[in-house]
Amino acid sequence: MEEVENHGKSISSAKTHKLAGTVNWGTATTVGIFAGMLYGGSKEAAASVSKDAEVTLKLGSTPDKREQYRLMRDAMEKRFVRVTRGSIVGGVRLGMFTATFYGLQNWLAEMRGVRDVYNIALSGSATAAAFGLIMPGSLIWRARNVMMGSILGAAFCFPLGWVQLKMVEKANEQSIAPRKEKASKALELP
Repeated sequence: MEEVENHGKSISSAKTHKLAGTVNWGTATTVGIFAGMLYGGSKEAAASVSKDAEVTLKLGSTPDKREQYRLMRDAMEKRFVRVTRGSIVGGVRLGMFTATFYGLQNWLAEMRGVRDVYNIALSGSATAAAFGLIMPGSLIWRARNVMMGSILGAAFCFPLGWVQLKMVEKANEQSIAPRKEKASKALELP
């Protein structure tokens, strides 16, 4: 740890070296929240189409215009609340899952000192097991969810992690090649 003197005050700053290919936890969580909000809202919007059909049937059977307007307003308010609730719940769920997954992945990479596919597989397995544990049901059902989550999390994340690491390697190769060319041209004498 490094002590820095700042106008008579001592400030300690710890600079950690970030491994290449490590995903920024905050950015990934934010993207997960917004993706969950889009998914949850669209799922609820699609589910509320059948409710709109019921309102349309009620409108045809009511001759009073005020009653029709009231029915339409109530239906729109309920739909808005349903879609909003679905967006919030979806955002929180996917945001928590993403935060847990990438937090574990970065922690494992830091603790092990290496960025490899096992970090991703272990993160996926542990995250899916944790979310299997908080699912509703009896203790036996939760134990089953933990085991299935652990197995499926590792089974999905191992090949996806391998693909991600290969893509990071490819991106690093492409970003390093122009720098080497530039450095070699700078060393050449005119």
